[in-house]
Amino acid sequence: MDIEPVAMVLRSHVGSTRVTWVCLDEDHEQFAWVNRLIVERGLSSLVEVRKMDYRDVPEHSGYDKIASVGMVEHVGRANLTAYFDKIVALLKPGGLALNHGITSAAPEASGLGSGIAEFIEDYVFPGGELVHASDVLRTAAGSGLECLDAENLRPHYGTTLWHWVTRLEEHADEARRLIGEQKYRIWRIYMAGSAYAFDHGWMELWQVLAGKSIDGSQPNYPFKRDYIYRGE
Repeated sequence: MDIEPVAMVLRSHVGSTRVTWVCLDEDHEQFAWVNRLIVERGLSSLVEVRKMDYRDVPEHSGYDKIASVGMVEHVGRANLTAYFDKIVALLKPGGLALNHGITSAAPEASGLGSGIAEFIEDYVFPGGELVHASDVLRTAAGSGLECLDAENLRPHYGTTLWHWVTRLEEHADEARRLIGEQKYRIWRIYMAGSAYAFDHGWMELWQVLAGKSIDGSQPNYPFKRDYIYRGE
């Protein structure tokens, strides 16, 4: 979890609408690190981080917006309906949900071939499974969400990963000191391989914005896209 984007959004609302964030994180080290950053940046009254599974969040339809980034890859096809059902239960009527995650480019595939999926399963993300964007849209709709916008960020993510690989290699000695030779090599080949896969259309990354309607009417979403380009 990167706290800086959260801090930027919260600072932009200071003096206008009060925004509070509740973030979920199950990783102990990351949970501690993010909490330290929240205190350092003076955001304790605005941001709360809970070390818990999303399925354990009390269902009270109390959230205006939910952002799920890099989560759906770990949910799996079998749990996709329960995942979106939970999002719907947590959203207020008129609320919005952003689902941002890596998907398979092939409709019926669940991962890359030639042993790549097995490598990722064994060394990087155990239990992960990729579904197609059509599965995301269909399941979200079945749970009661209306898709309002969808964008494939595949070329952007390929470029991002190449930057990560370059920066990792530039700091190779420091990385080896922190995580050891084996993990350094695993993550170097994983990110470079993933960048290649995105560049060649083997994987995609879809960002889907969906809403929970109010008595069948449209969720709280603008009629035009002008807001996306604000400040351009």
